[in-house]
Amino acid sequence: MEGMCESAKLMRRRARRSAQPLDATEQSDLEVPVCRNIKTLFNFEPPATDEEIQASALQFVRKLSGFTKPSKANEAAFDLAVGQVTEAARTLIHSLVTVALPRDREAVKAKPMAEAAKRFPKQ
Repeated sequence: MEGMCESAKLMRRRARRSAQPLDATEQSDLEVPVCRNIKTLFNFEPPATDEEIQASALQFVRKLSGFTKPSKANEAAFDLAVGQVTEAARTLIHSLVTVALPRDREAVKAKPMAEAAKRFPKQ
């Protein structure tokens, strides 16, 4: 279940344990387990790396196409799209300007972790 979002993993586990079939919405979520959010990459310290920009472009193309891994017939088009989106994203990120102070990656990452800890306390 590598690469699946948590909600898709939970639904798949529930479906295995339950005799109840999944409804159409839940089934479609399992078929295309691409539900991670694309993160903001602009105005961070340290700046976004090329790997982060490429990973974001890959996630965007996966979301648009509905494929986590394209078939051999679609692989060239998929890879071309990832390359083009990566270039466009890199150009955009490096062209943007702001007067705001750069955000700290660790502080931004810690905020949802703290919120999750409040919502789902360890028992």
